[in-house]
Amino acid sequence: MSTSAEERVRRPAAAQEGPGSWAREQLGTLKELLDKPLTTYYLIIMCSALLLALGLMMVLSASSIEALAKTGSPFSWFIKQSLSAAVGVPVMYLCSRLPVKFFRWAGYPLMALSIIALVMVLFIGSAELGAQRWIYIGPFTVQPSEPAKLGLVLWGADLLSKRVRQGRIEWRQMLIPLMPGTAILAVMVMLGRDLGTTLVLFMIFLSLLWVVGAPVKLFGGIMALAVLAALIMIKVEPYRMARIGAFLDPWADAQGAGYQAVQGQIAMGSGGWFGLGLGESRQKWNWLPHGESDFIFAILGEELGLMGTLIVVALFGLLGYAGLRVAVRVNDAFTRLAAAAMVAWIVGQATVNMGAVLGVLPITGIPLPLVSYGGSSLLPTLAALGMLLSFAKREPGAREALAARGPGPAVRALSWLGLGGTSKGRATR
Repeated sequence: MSTSAEERVRRPAAAQEGPGSWAREQLGTLKELLDKPLTTYYLIIMCSALLLALGLMMVLSASSIEALAKTGSPFSWFIKQSLSAAVGVPVMYLCSRLPVKFFRWAGYPLMALSIIALVMVLFIGSAELGAQRWIYIGPFTVQPSEPAKLGLVLWGADLLSKRVRQGRIEWRQMLIPLMPGTAILAVMVMLGRDLGTTLVLFMIFLSLLWVVGAPVKLFGGIMALAVLAALIMIKVEPYRMARIGAFLDPWADAQGAGYQAVQGQIAMGSGGWFGLGLGESRQKWNWLPHGESDFIFAILGEELGLMGTLIVVALFGLLGYAGLRVAVRVNDAFTRLAAAAMVAWIVGQATVNMGAVLGVLPITGIPLPLVSYGGSSLLPTLAALGMLLSFAKREPGAREALAARGPGPAVRALSWLGLGGTSKGRATR
């Protein structure tokens, strides 16, 4: 036998069969990974942690110049965002440990408190940039429309899951009282001139109806009403008409209504493939309005380039996949509805924000979840992701896999401090 023949015999079968076999082997490995019971759980943690870390880094970069001019310290807004994250991460952890029945119950008081707070905004709230959204409590700012999204998710999911259990899934049973409750939130938010949050509430509402199996005709009717309401809101507010005009042709009024959109496009175009470098943005030097909040994606694109923006898009895509995977794999109707509605909220809001920065959607003034500056947005989002982690533990085989993994780092840290212990330690005592 020749040397070449011997090499062919010793060569692995996959290599002899060519690249097609290698691709099938990799797909098999990926399928095996996706079939593991804790894949969703770790995907949620990974995507949330990376987006939060990236957000803190970008808030520091995007806000430093304006913070220095207004407060005398370039770290002022970064410190506030870090404090919000320091509160939000333990809230996320706590929510990941809570049972499903707690979330079923929590939707009702959260919904009621949201409505009360939205009414308060109309009387004691502060109006900025044409919208009345904020309540100032000392040095802190609260935006009640943000926790209202979480309230609608929980309340709506519990309402529809009860209808499913009782066998009442006719369209009238689907809409009442879900539609009036959503309408109350939407009207309160619209009175505060916040069309972007109204759009997110509408996405949550539609996602709940879609998952519960609403007929297509019902969606058509609701969409027609929504379009009519949007046209009326745009018509009665001159600044919204200006935004639509700026969306269609921002360069026609680059120093007026189209200024923010134009500056955002300049920032994105300046980044190229790999960006100017972290902290090297030019647009944050008082050129791009709200670069730390609504348009932080533009600063990210300028400093980290196309590769950075694609990473952010991929992370939101994976987060959405994980949420839908939970919705598909669990058996409980409430869990399925709540998980799907959270995907519609977080991923839908991210899509609207990034679309506005890229110029493919009108500017609505909503933040990029986990990335934009603002504790009022960050805390409910982290709480929702913690809840999604709690749901992921209820996937088939997830509890057993977690039990086999042993105590987590938090439990081990408590045991080291003498404040807790592992189940094994307690058993020996």
